Amino acid sequence: MTTELLIWLIPLPPLLAFFLIVLFTNRRKALSHTIAVGAALLSWGGSMVVFWRALQEGAHHLGAHPFESAIDWLPTGGSWFRIGVLIDPLGAAVLFFVAWTVLMIFLYSVGYHNFGQPKGDHDRAGLPPHGATVEDEHGHKHTVPSIEPMYSRFFAFIGLFAFGMYTLVVSDNLLTLFVGWEIMGLCSYLLIGFWYGKKSARAAMIKAFITTRVGDVFMLLGIAYLYAATGTLNFRAIFTEEVLHHLAAEPSGFFGLSAAGLIGILLFIGTVGKSAQFPLHVWLPDAMEGPTPVSAMIHAATMVSAGVYMVIRIFPLLSAGAEHGHLTTAMNAMAFIGAFTALFAATIAIAQNDIKRVLAYSTISQLGYMIAALGIGAYVAATFHLVTHAFFKALLFLGSGSVIHGVEHGVLHTDDHVDPQDMFNMGGLRRKMPLTFWTFLIGGFALSGFPILTAGFWSKDEILADAFGHGHMAVFITLAVAAFLTAFYTMRQITLSFFGEPRTKAAEHAHETPWTMTTPLVILAVFAIGYGWVGIPEQFPGIGGLIPNWFHDWVGSTLLHHPKAVEFNIVPLLTSLGVALGGLFFGWLVYRNIEAGQEDPLKKPLGPIYTLLQNKYYIDELYDLVFVKPAMWISETLSYQWMDRGLIDGILHTFSRAAYALGGVFRNYIDMPIINGFGDFVGEGVKKLGRAFRVIQTGRVQQYMVIALVLAFGTLFYYLYNWMIP
Repeated sequence: MTTELLIWLIPLPPLLAFFLIVLFTNRRKALSHTIAVGAALLSWGGSMVVFWRALQEGAHHLGAHPFESAIDWLPTGGSWFRIGVLIDPLGAAVLFFVAWTVLMIFLYSVGYHNFGQPKGDHDRAGLPPHGATVEDEHGHKHTVPSIEPMYSRFFAFIGLFAFGMYTLVVSDNLLTLFVGWEIMGLCSYLLIGFWYGKKSARAAMIKAFITTRVGDVFMLLGIAYLYAATGTLNFRAIFTEEVLHHLAAEPSGFFGLSAAGLIGILLFIGTVGKSAQFPLHVWLPDAMEGPTPVSAMIHAATMVSAGVYMVIRIFPLLSAGAEHGHLTTAMNAMAFIGAFTALFAATIAIAQNDIKRVLAYSTISQLGYMIAALGIGAYVAATFHLVTHAFFKALLFLGSGSVIHGVEHGVLHTDDHVDPQDMFNMGGLRRKMPLTFWTFLIGGFALSGFPILTAGFWSKDEILADAFGHGHMAVFITLAVAAFLTAFYTMRQITLSFFGEPRTKAAEHAHETPWTMTTPLVILAVFAIGYGWVGIPEQFPGIGGLIPNWFHDWVGSTLLHHPKAVEFNIVPLLTSLGVALGGLFFGWLVYRNIEAGQEDPLKKPLGPIYTLLQNKYYIDELYDLVFVKPAMWISETLSYQWMDRGLIDGILHTFSRAAYALGGVFRNYIDMPIINGFGDFVGEGVKKLGRAFRVIQTGRVQQYMVIALVLAFGTLFYYLYNWMIP
C-alpha cells in the first residue's frame, strides 16, 4: 500500500466505528468498546507506519517533497477546488503524538467506565449511582449495575472525536482542516454534556459550544478572505515566497494591516476560542463536567491541541513581512495574549481545590506558553512543547481520573460521602494507589519542568531560551513567573493528594484502579520522560551533542527557511532550574502537613487576593453581567415582547385581518351572488324540469302503450301528409 493511500485511510476507522456503534452495536457494550478500541488501534498502526516511512525519507527531503495526494472536490467554474492529504515533518510529529494519546485514552476509557463511579453519577440522566441499592415500587431492593449507562454512546462519540482530529492533522488545506475543527466542536458539545442529567453539565456544554463558535466565526472569515486573496486554501500553494510576499505587501484597508496581517489575526482568533486563550478561556475549566477521558481528549489529544497546531501550521502566513527581528502585528498579538494567558491561568490554578480543575487551568496556561512562543517566532520550541505537553497532560488527566475512581471506591464502601475530586479530601494515596502515584508524579514533574529527567523541562526551557536570546524580556519574565507558579500548584496538587495521612475515610479506603486504566498511565509516563531527549540543545552543558537535537532539525525542515537554534545562554537555564525547583519546594513546604478539615494555608495570608483567585477573577460573573443577562433580557423583552409579540405578531395579525375582510368581500359579492347563484340556478332548473316530466313516469304499462300508439300514429300521419301533399 502506498503511503499516500494509507494517509487517506488513517482517519476512517474511528468514523466507521462511530457508525457501527450507533447503528448496530449500541446495545452490546463489550462489542462497542471492542470496535472503538480496535478502530483506534488501526489508526495508530497506520500512523506509526506513516511516521516510520517519514523517518526513512529524512527531514530535509520530506520537507521539500512531503507525502501528499489530492482529488477534485468542488467545481469552481472553470476549475476545481481540490482537497487532499499532506504529511510533512510537522504533520508526522503531530500525527505521532495524536495516535499514541488517542489510543491510550480509548483503552483507559474501558476501565474508567467499568470501575467505580465518577463524581455526580447520581445526577447523570436522572440515574442513581453505580453500585447503589435502590427500591422499586414494590419495596424490593436492587443493586444498580456497575457499568456506565449510555456506555456505547460514549465510545461512538470519542470515535467521532478522534476522526475529527485525524482529519485536521492530515489535511492539506484550511477548508478540510476546518471541517475536522468543527467536528471536534460538535463532539466537545456532546461529550462535555454527556451526563446531561446534571444541570451543570448542560450549562457547560452550551458554554463550550457558544464560546468556541465566537472564535470560529472569525476563523471562517479569515479562510474566506484568504481564498479571495489567493484563489486557494492549499498550504503548499500559499506558503511560497511569491504568495506570502504578495499578501504581506497588499493592504487590507483595515487599520493599516496588510492582507497577511488581517488574515493571520482572524485565523488566530479561531485559536483563541479553540485553545481557550484569554478572553475566550472560560469554557475550558467547565469542560471538566464530562467524563475524565473526555477531559484528556480535549486537553491533550484533540481539541485544544488543534488550535495551537493550526497556528503552527499557518506560521509562515503569520510571520509574513517579519524582517530583521521585527514581529508582525499578528505575532505581537499572539505574544501578548499568550504570555498574559500563561500567567493569568497559573494564578487561578493555585487557589483551586478540584484536582481536574487545577489541570484545566494548567492547560490554559501551557497553551499560553505555546502561543507566546509562536508570537516571538520560536516555531520549533512551540511545536516541541505542544508534543511534550500532550503526553504529560494526558497522563495527568488520566491519572486524576484514576485518583477520583480510587477515592470514589472508598466512598462506596464507607458512609463518608465527600467530594472525591476535592484534593483536601484526599491524602496518603501514594500507599493506596502506588502505580497511579508514581505515574502522576512523573507527569507532574514534567509539567513543572523538573530538570534533565522530564520532557517538560527541555521544551519549556527552549521557549525561555528563545525569548531571552531574541531580546523579548517581557515575555521571558512573564513566562518565568508562570513557570514558578506552575511548579508550585503542581506540587500542591501532588502533596495534597498523595502525601501525608488520609484526611477522610474515603481516602483511607481508596483502591488502585485496574490494568486498563494503569497501563496507559505507564506508557504515557515513558513519553513524559523520554520524549524530551529528542530535543536536547546541542550546546547544553555536559550532555549537549551526545544526543543530536533531532526535533529541531526535523520540525524546522517544514519551513522554507530552516530556523536557527538559539545560542546557549546560562541565564535562561538558571532561570528554568530556579523556577522549577523553587516552585516544587515551596509547594511541598506549604502543603506538607495539611490536617483533616484544615483550610488552605494561603487563604489567610493572601486574604481577598485568594478569594479573587478562587473565583477566577470573577470573569464568569462579568461575562454573565455584560453578555449573558443582556442577551437574555433582549431575547425575553425586546425579542419576545416587542419584536415577536409586537412587531411580528402585529404584522401577522394585520395580514390575517386584511385577509379576513377581503374574504368577506369575495363571499358577499362574488361567491354568494355569482358562483353560488349560478350553481343554485342550474340545480333548481334541473329540479323543475324533473318535476315537469315526472308526471309521465307513472309505472303503468297501459299508459306507456297508449303513449307509444299515439306517438306511432302521429309519426305515421306526419309521413302520409308529407307524401300526399308534396
